[in-house]
Amino acid sequence: MRKPIYKALTIAGSDSGAGAGIQADLKTFAAFGIYGTSVITAITAQNTVGVTKILELPADLVAAQLDAVVEDIGAQALKTGMLANSAIIEIVAEKIREHRLRNLVVDPVMVAKGGDLLLRPEAIEALRSRLIPLAVIVTPNLPEAEQLTGIPGSRLQDIKESARRIIAMGARSVVIKGGHRKGPATDIFYDGKKFRELSAPRVRTPNTHGTGCTFSAAIAAGLAKGEKLENAVVQAKRYITQA
Repeated sequence: MRKPIYKALTIAGSDSGAGAGIQADLKTFAAFGIYGTSVITAITAQNTVGVTKILELPADLVAAQLDAVVEDIGAQALKTGMLANSAIIEIVAEKIREHRLRNLVVDPVMVAKGGDLLLRPEAIEALRSRLIPLAVIVTPNLPEAEQLTGIPGSRLQDIKESARRIIAMGARSVVIKGGHRKGPATDIFYDGKKFRELSAPRVRTPNTHGTGCTFSAAIAAGLAKGEKLENAVVQAKRYITQA
């Protein structure tokens, strides 16, 4: 009997250093036994220190890549990362609807670890109104959650209110990552009904470049294999802690 082939798609920027972006996503898919495909939205000259140059690809080229992958290979789950601008967000949302793609994980990448902008500020509204309503889960860190919702602060009550607002945008669930908080690495998962705290000991290491990309890719990998959403999040949390 042939083993099933699980497929997942990443729509994100290319990281020349391979620590984040589509390179990190594809390596994560492979680690989970997933056949990974990609749609490149931007090319970055990047390493663990920072980003030195960005070339945003034309929206029609992004659309052509997406059509080529989905019309032949398909995808049981997909994730978005760096989308760069509102034109790309609009076309990606349009194509997801057109192809009726399911199990969308939205990682709302806005700023690189070194502080470089990866999403134009005017594109945040397109992210809120066009893409997030299609998501089975959104995976912001604290600064990204603040940009999306306008709620500052790292107190638990602030994070929970941010989660509620992201659900109100149309997402089915959200996990707000706690890497920017003090103490244990505690993420807050919310499915519109209940909150769940996902805690792990904080790993004291400088090698944190690309952890957000890897986390969202691991969730997509679990969904591609048919995991329940919450189980996929727990599995991804375990994977990123042990990586």
